[in-house]
Amino acid sequence: MQKLLIIAIIIVNFTFIYFFIRDLLKHKADVMKEPANPIWTPISQIVIFFFSTFGISDFAISTAIFPKAKWVSMKKLPGTLNAQDVIPIFVMSLAYITTVNVGIKTLLVCIVCQVIGAYIGPRFVVKLPENTIRTFVIVGLLVATMLIVAGKIGLISANGTATELFGWKLVVTGFLLFVYGALNNIGIGSFSLTMATVYAMGMDPISAFPIMMGGCAFSLPIGSMQFIKLDQYSRKITLFSVFGIIGVLIAVFLVKSIDTSVIQWIVIVVLLYSAYSLHLGNKKAKLID
Repeated sequence: MQKLLIIAIIIVNFTFIYFFIRDLLKHKADVMKEPANPIWTPISQIVIFFFSTFGISDFAISTAIFPKAKWVSMKKLPGTLNAQDVIPIFVMSLAYITTVNVGIKTLLVCIVCQVIGAYIGPRFVVKLPENTIRTFVIVGLLVATMLIVAGKIGLISANGTATELFGWKLVVTGFLLFVYGALNNIGIGSFSLTMATVYAMGMDPISAFPIMMGGCAFSLPIGSMQFIKLDQYSRKITLFSVFGIIGVLIAVFLVKSIDTSVIQWIVIVVLLYSAYSLHLGNKKAKLID
């Protein structure tokens, strides 16, 4: 089953790559005219996905950087967050699924539920006004912050040992992963939410990684193909996301142990600052209206 799962991940992600390359070729004259910086964007991708490999939300970090740098509009931010993740998360998922033990039934239920949520989401997201998207992103940043803080001060237990879920726990987890898949499409990352859910269900904390990466390895390309169809993403940032693979490989293969405690506190400060900045942007937009 694990081999079949890996083959399915490869097929889905290469399908996304095909659609993305086809879209790039169709708009090749416009790609480099997009505002993302051709030097700092690749560097940011390496850093973002280095931290993401350790479970620090790349959605949250990207949201802290991209609007402030004016690399993408708020309207195209959700699609960009999803599309830029596909290739690095593809590599990340293969690394974790092949090295971390999780019950195959639990893994499949989580993945299928998240994929369904991700497929449904984009068609609703593109209809949302920019201020509404900004508000959802602010909520996502605050939720991610609260979950990190809860883990830091011991409100979320991280001492479980289970590698598989049964009964009501599996049903509840599946439903929550469906919701997280849909939330991905409005710029609310699922990593922190999935971690909190896995901890709450009494699973081994390391089990969160193949569940997170496995779910996203399907839900992100499927959701992102919808954003490509709807022309609601940054092609340039997504193109430069291939540099994120460097960050992933450094984290997975070269770094044997890392104290993420200090990094997490820095991320908390950045997330709160970003949420406040977006809130100011919302207030300014309302004044203009």
